[in-house]
Amino acid sequence: MEDDPSQYEKSLMERITDPGALENSISLFPEEKEYFFRFSRSASSDAVLPFAVTEYYLSLISRETRGPLRRQCIPEIAEFSVLPYETPDPLYEEKFSPLPRMVHRYRDRILVLVSDCCAMYCRHCFRRHFAGRGRGFLLFEEAENIAYYLKEHTEVHEVILSGGDPLMLPDEKLGEFLALLKIRRPVVFRLATRMPAVSPSRITESLINVLSLFKPLWIVTQFNHPREITEESSSALTRFVEKGFPVLNQTVLMKGINDKPEILALLFHRLLELSVKPYYLFQGDLASGTSHFRVPLEKSFTIYEALGKLVSGSALPVFAADLPGGGGKIHLQKSSLKRKDEEGYVLTDSQGKEYCYPAEG
Repeated sequence: MEDDPSQYEKSLMERITDPGALENSISLFPEEKEYFFRFSRSASSDAVLPFAVTEYYLSLISRETRGPLRRQCIPEIAEFSVLPYETPDPLYEEKFSPLPRMVHRYRDRILVLVSDCCAMYCRHCFRRHFAGRGRGFLLFEEAENIAYYLKEHTEVHEVILSGGDPLMLPDEKLGEFLALLKIRRPVVFRLATRMPAVSPSRITESLINVLSLFKPLWIVTQFNHPREITEESSSALTRFVEKGFPVLNQTVLMKGINDKPEILALLFHRLLELSVKPYYLFQGDLASGTSHFRVPLEKSFTIYEALGKLVSGSALPVFAADLPGGGGKIHLQKSSLKRKDEEGYVLTDSQGKEYCYPAEG
């Protein structure tokens, strides 16, 4: 059965962006109230991420506890604490942007920032220089320029759609954009979206039908805690799987949220049961105002080692980090950690170049 055509609009209208409306649903803790008080006077700061949460995700949060889901969506005053080595663009994406809204860091793939909007602004977001900045959807002229770039750069085989969240676009506009980028073969699309976890009603039959026209297309989700696996989110993931879309999941390792191997093991087991492959477990990026989420690197290695004893290879994601200063993504292994000095941990990339990741905690 086809979805009600208004379901897309409805799923995105059920979104709270005003702290007054938020307090109609939950009682704010002092550190949360302090954030909103200061945000109202510091909204122009590059380090400050706007607030938005879906009614669905809010319904999963207990009124009383400072739980793992609440901390992902309700901001607190700690976000205004920016450490010297933190930046709104910790991956240095602007440095690798030959065109507006496009990042070409790795030879065989490009990243396209389809929208700067999200249904929910996750408080650990690393793309704080872009998300929620009012730039809106990708313009047609920008998409045309990216399509021409793709035609000229035949070394590019993958196009990663991200943002913000690409699924903030209406189905028709998303389809038009994908058609424009499918300018040659072979091109594999990867669509990175948090929607199955934060607004599962967005995964409609209409959306599935549009995306089916552009296979091969991989779905990359982000589930960070077992409590995000609900009947609704499971149904959203199943819709993708049953229509033949491979689904991968990326999880961010976060202090006080999922920094126990047993929690991660439960999450990855549940994802695997839904035919979703745990793909990456990320060490927290050095994004402005996110130090209260980051797990100290040595503890992260210990967690991952313990996790490997609790799950099979199919349920074990790759442990990875984006190197400071725009060094790119590496798979974190004990061999990556060369030494520790007064500055922090010295990590090396695939070419042996050294980078310093701060010792925290």
